[in-house]
Amino acid sequence: MLELNHKKLDVYKVALLFVSEVYQVTGRFPPAEKFGLVQQMRRAAVSVLSNIAEGCSRKSIAERKRFFEISRGSLIEIDAQTEISIMQHFLSVSDKEVIDQFILRLFQMLSKMTS
Repeated sequence: MLELNHKKLDVYKVALLFVSEVYQVTGRFPPAEKFGLVQQMRRAAVSVLSNIAEGCSRKSIAERKRFFEISRGSLIEIDAQTEISIMQHFLSVSDKEVIDQFILRLFQMLSKMTS
C-alpha cells in the first residue's frame, strides 16, 4: 500500500471509519435492499473517502476544493438515505445517531477545507 499524504489527514481517517460504520449498519438491512438503499449508501460513503483522496492529489486549489465539495454532497446523500431507512424501519435510532455524528463531523472538516 502506498504511503501518500492524504492518509495522514484526520478527515481521511474519519472518513475511513465512516465507510466501515456504513457497511456495518447496512449489513443489517433486509436482503431485499441489497440493490437499493444498501448499495446507494455504501457507494456514497465510498465516494466521500475517494473524493477526499483524489482531491488531495490535485495540484490546483480550485480542483482540490471541488473534490471536497463533492465529498460533502455525498454526505448529504447519506443523510437523506438514513431518513428513508428510519422511515422503513431498516435503521435503528441509535445507528442513525452514530451516522449523523460522522456526517456532522465530516461536513465540518470538509467545509473548512473548501473555504
